[in-house]
Amino acid sequence: MIRTMIVDDDALVRLGLADLLDGDQDIEVVAQATDGLQAIEHATAYRIDVALVDVRMPRMDGITATTRLRALPHPPKVITLTTFDLDEYVYNALAAGADGFLLKDTDPAEILRAVHLVASGSAMLHPTAARRLIDRYHATNQPQATAAQARLDGLTPREREVLALLAQGDTNADIARRLVMRESTVKAHVSRILATLEVTNRVQAALLARDAALSP
Repeated sequence: MIRTMIVDDDALVRLGLADLLDGDQDIEVVAQATDGLQAIEHATAYRIDVALVDVRMPRMDGITATTRLRALPHPPKVITLTTFDLDEYVYNALAAGADGFLLKDTDPAEILRAVHLVASGSAMLHPTAARRLIDRYHATNQPQATAAQARLDGLTPREREVLALLAQGDTNADIARRLVMRESTVKAHVSRILATLEVTNRVQAALLARDAALSP
C-alpha cells in the first residue's frame, strides 16, 4: 500500500485528489495539510511514501516544503503540483528534490500513474515540464557540459549504461531487462550513482546525464 499525503491550501483540490487517490486499491491517503508547515508536522508524525505538494501556499510554499520534507530522517517522495508551468517552478522544484512535477489539469489516470512510478523509485514529469528540460539541455553551454562530464567520471562503465537508460525515463525493471541483470542489481547501481554524483534523486541524476550528453 502506498501511503500518501496531500498538501494544498484549497479544500476542494484536497477533496478531489483524496477521492482520486482513495479510488486506487493500492493507494491510501493518510494525511492532508493546508500548507508546508503542517506538511512537515504530518510527515514527522506519519510514515508517508509519496507527498503531493502544491507550489503556492501560505506560511510555507511548496518548494521550501519539498526541501524540508526531503531532509527528514525518513523522507517521502514528492510530486509537485501547480496550476502554472513557469520555468522557475520546474527547476526550483527539481532542485529542491521533487521526484515529479505535474500540472493540476493533468489527466487523473496520469496522476495515479505518477504516484505509482514515484513510489517505485522512478520519476514523472508533465510533458510541458519535460519539454522545458529538453530545451534547457539544448541550450546548455560548453562549461556546463564540461562540468557535468567531469562529475560522471567517477562512474564505472556499467553505471554509465544504467544512468543513460535512467535519463531517458526507463524504470529499474526496464533497465534490468535491457541490460540483462537482476532488478536488485539495478537498484544497487542507481544508489551508487546518486551517491557518486551527489544528487538526491533520479531526476537530478538525469539532468546531469543530459547536460553531459550521455547516451545509451
